[in-house]
Amino acid sequence: MPDLLTPELFRFLRELRENNNKEWFTDNKPRFREVVQLPMIGFIETMAPWLAENAPAFVADTRLNGGSLFRIYRDTRFSTDKTPYKTNVGCHFRHRVGKDAHAPGFYVHIAPDEVLFGGVIWVPPTPVLNRIRDAIVEDPGRWRAIQRAPAFTEVLGGLHDAGSLKNAPRGFPSDHPCLDDLKRKSLFAFARCTEAQVCADDFPERVAEAFEALSPLMKFLVNALGLDWEHSRDPMFA
Repeated sequence: MPDLLTPELFRFLRELRENNNKEWFTDNKPRFREVVQLPMIGFIETMAPWLAENAPAFVADTRLNGGSLFRIYRDTRFSTDKTPYKTNVGCHFRHRVGKDAHAPGFYVHIAPDEVLFGGVIWVPPTPVLNRIRDAIVEDPGRWRAIQRAPAFTEVLGGLHDAGSLKNAPRGFPSDHPCLDDLKRKSLFAFARCTEAQVCADDFPERVAEAFEALSPLMKFLVNALGLDWEHSRDPMFA
């Protein structure tokens, strides 16, 4: 059985927050591998059976590099913050045609004092987002029914604000009943829990419950993008 996530993961991330430099990280890299990287790979492995049974097109990739686990290294090229390392750890179970974080996927984010898990699609390219908007316009009843479902509201708390346009997107009606959703730049919903709950035996089950609540919305997006819940050769995200 894969190693559980432990309080040592949070301790490492807190220390990294206070020592976000190459020298400290190099000295502590073996510890990073032991208490952060490998337990997260174990968690990804634990989620694989649920995905295989319930969302077969979404992949739990246990590779250390290029898999479901996000790199700890920050991309500082276009940021005024030049600290080299993220102070959180995350994994993204992408649709198998997706090559990056902008594809549909389930997501887990773990940081000191901030744990969330859910997903859908984060700041996709405009052509991708417009296909989702088209699907909302074509079937607003289904779109709203998904968001009113008890599991979606109780487990995930509805869609979360992740940035929106000020006005209706170009080519879409300004009086549509789902206008607020048409203006969204991302579609994202998540549940939260405590650090102690992350370290408990039932954390994978807690995450699976959130993923299950999210699945009807995920299926809506997958259909809107011409993908498949089982597999796809669609080149949109290739």
